[in-house]
Amino acid sequence: MEKFKQHWEITKNWQFLFPILGFLVLIYSAFKIGRSILGNNNIILLVISTAILTFILLKFFLFLFKKLENKWVLDYKWEMIRVFMVFAVTGSSSLFIGRPIIKWIGITKDNLNPFLYWTLYILLGILFYQILLVFFGWLFGQFKFFWKFEKKMLRRFGFKRFVD
Repeated sequence: MEKFKQHWEITKNWQFLFPILGFLVLIYSAFKIGRSILGNNNIILLVISTAILTFILLKFFLFLFKKLENKWVLDYKWEMIRVFMVFAVTGSSSLFIGRPIIKWIGITKDNLNPFLYWTLYILLGILFYQILLVFFGWLFGQFKFFWKFEKKMLRRFGFKRFVD
């Protein structure tokens, strides 16, 4: 346990919350991916696929942590888990919010060209993503990191004069 605490720079017990939550979200994601591929037909196969996918995703995210720990300026390594959780929640939420808004406007796949529908849907998702990224960053205690990240992203979209 001490080795784990040292590796993730955990100094207080409440900081264990983020590795635990991160691992639970990882298992849930693996379950959802496995269920979308296999369906609900065979529970044993679903459990095995969830375990395998959890292992693969864990290895992938640990690889990403190593690549990004020097690039991202954070005080502690365990904060990277919070950052990844913010990205996950924001991505899901932006599309979750965008779908009812498109329906509220009255746009469906039936009354609009599919290419235009999906283009509009993605653009609306990107708009809400920008807003929610800063909000969830603040909610998870990483406002400073995500505000810098957001300004960098807006510059890349060509909004330099609005950001500087």
